[in-house]
Amino acid sequence: MKKHAVLITVLFALVVTLFSVSAVFWEFYKLNEQRYINHIFTKHSTITQIYRHHQQQLTSQIMLEANLAVYKFVVEKDKSRQKIILKNAKLLKSKDFKSVNASLKLSQMGVYTQKIITDLTANMLEFNEKIYFHIKAPSSSVVILDEELKPYKYYSLIYSYMIIVTIISVSFILILQRLRPLIRLRKKIALYGDGDMEISFKTKGSDEIALVSNELEATRGKINNILESRTLFLRNIMHELKTPIAKGTIATQMLNSQKQIDRFSSIFGRLESLVNEFALIEEVTSLVERSDFKEYRLIDIIDGAIDMAMVETDCVSVNIDSSYKIEANYRLYTTAIKNMIDNGIKYSTNSHVIISIIDNELCFESIGECIKHPLQYYIEPFTKDNPSKNSFGLGLYLVDSILKSHNQVLAHEYKNGVNRFIFA
Repeated sequence: MKKHAVLITVLFALVVTLFSVSAVFWEFYKLNEQRYINHIFTKHSTITQIYRHHQQQLTSQIMLEANLAVYKFVVEKDKSRQKIILKNAKLLKSKDFKSVNASLKLSQMGVYTQKIITDLTANMLEFNEKIYFHIKAPSSSVVILDEELKPYKYYSLIYSYMIIVTIISVSFILILQRLRPLIRLRKKIALYGDGDMEISFKTKGSDEIALVSNELEATRGKINNILESRTLFLRNIMHELKTPIAKGTIATQMLNSQKQIDRFSSIFGRLESLVNEFALIEEVTSLVERSDFKEYRLIDIIDGAIDMAMVETDCVSVNIDSSYKIEANYRLYTTAIKNMIDNGIKYSTNSHVIISIIDNELCFESIGECIKHPLQYYIEPFTKDNPSKNSFGLGLYLVDSILKSHNQVLAHEYKNGVNRFIFA
């Protein structure tokens, strides 16, 4: 998920923006519709006045219809039609009110004021895209159609909403299009990191991504030149060193004194061993491809390491299931185990190493004193506790480098007089 953080952020912003715009338009639609309803509901006052006058003056039905027709109101006379409308119509607004009609009357007692109170309820209804007013009195009711009014139309609002949503969507699509070169660039960088040294970052354009890509292309060229120069330098150096070492080894055999022969043979042997370790370090540090990583039984790698270390089999105890497998570079991983066997035998008090799997980790146990420094000290090149030991101080440095190329680390713990080195 972290690999696509920018893309997810852009999509999240798109969703939030569309949701916010939709919410605003929905609220605007409801507000606009209510304002429209309130505006046209004012017509109920005209209808209620006419109907109230009809109720109070007891005018005829024909007179009521005539008065309503002046304002283009039509009375729905069909009773079944009225029931259908009242049952299925959508109630837009309703209002209750009282009207009082006062008039002077003459009786035997003299002049008096007669008040007629009329309770009315006005309901505004929508049915089949028409606006009706349902006026209810205590003793009667009427359904009136307003021929001029139409229900609220939201087409213009929908049109505006679709335009804004389209603009936002197109804008985000353009943003994603601008991010596509960045995705391709990430993939190219990953391929370069996996060892494809000839991949090109060069791209056309003058935007920020194009500038970064072209700068990476220039940097790639410089790095490739440095790597080629380094490889050529190291190979030439090792070749030039091996030639005089070989000549010196041959010339040693011509000396008259056996003591001198042994001394010079030891010197040239150590030099050759050092050159070989340098060659191995160069191979490990320049290892960028995992094409030669294959699945091996761990017991086979350990057997190869024991043979390489040229130690007696009773100096090493292996407690590992023969079916246990790992994916590794056989030669490098064998060398790492061989160095751990050499160290374990060399620095233990009983010249014995136990190799086992503990918590799914490869462990090397040997009895002896705890190392004097933190492990980080020993994985630096040319560091060792005892200079008199026959070692260049490259063993653990080489082991650490090999493990890093296998995405592992070297760890150490000391408990009950046992040093335990772990491939974790």
